[in-house]
Amino acid sequence: MTDSELVLFAVTDRVALITVNDPDRRNAVTATMSAQLRAAVERAEADPGVHAVIVTGAGRAFCAGADLSALGTATEDGLLALYDGFMAVAQCTLPTIAAVNGAAVGAGLNLALAADVRIAGPAALFDARFQQLGLHPGGGATWMLHRAVGPQVARAALLFGIRFDAEDAVRHGLALQVADDPVAAAMALAAGPASAPREVVLATKATMRTTASPGAVEGEQHEFAKRTELGPQAATVESPEFASRLAAARRR
Repeated sequence: MTDSELVLFAVTDRVALITVNDPDRRNAVTATMSAQLRAAVERAEADPGVHAVIVTGAGRAFCAGADLSALGTATEDGLLALYDGFMAVAQCTLPTIAAVNGAAVGAGLNLALAADVRIAGPAALFDARFQQLGLHPGGGATWMLHRAVGPQVARAALLFGIRFDAEDAVRHGLALQVADDPVAAAMALAAGPASAPREVVLATKATMRTTASPGAVEGEQHEFAKRTELGPQAATVESPEFASRLAAARRR
């Protein structure tokens, strides 16, 4: 596979389908994939014929998190590069749906959380995993989980390592529904904005982001969380304990 194929882009019925596409590595995020994901989101936003965006993963996984080789050598700038793709999804001006077809782990969970709505396939698994790797959460994970599921469930995920299958995800508000074919279900859901005037869709999402937390734009809160997490996460990446855990993970 060439680097140019790490993210696929297609438009059907005014809906852009963006697929992270490295199934042999369970769609693990590299800086190159992250940059292509941002480019795909921006392509959708720039196309007046696109009214909504779906993000999914090729193969059995949604996204297995950051590529361990890239993560193990990441500086703060390197971490920001790994975050950039899912931050583009979070900042997207169009409605976004994550069709979570399999495991969404670490940065892959961030990618799912960055979307407005998540639809879980039967094999979906939502797993923060940060603490188990000896890694501080990053990319705004603490804020996104609080927003999605509330403080208790967010702390269960980040402090106690609780994972959520598809049914658990729906029960806790992490996903909207379970569907045998999450991409097809996402396309059916996206038919709503696809049939509406694009300017109304854009304005409605913009207003909802502004009114979600009066006094602060939602995107600003996410950016604040990302920057707050960055220093502690970079420090854990540089720690001997993380290096040891990373080596053990690579041997598995």
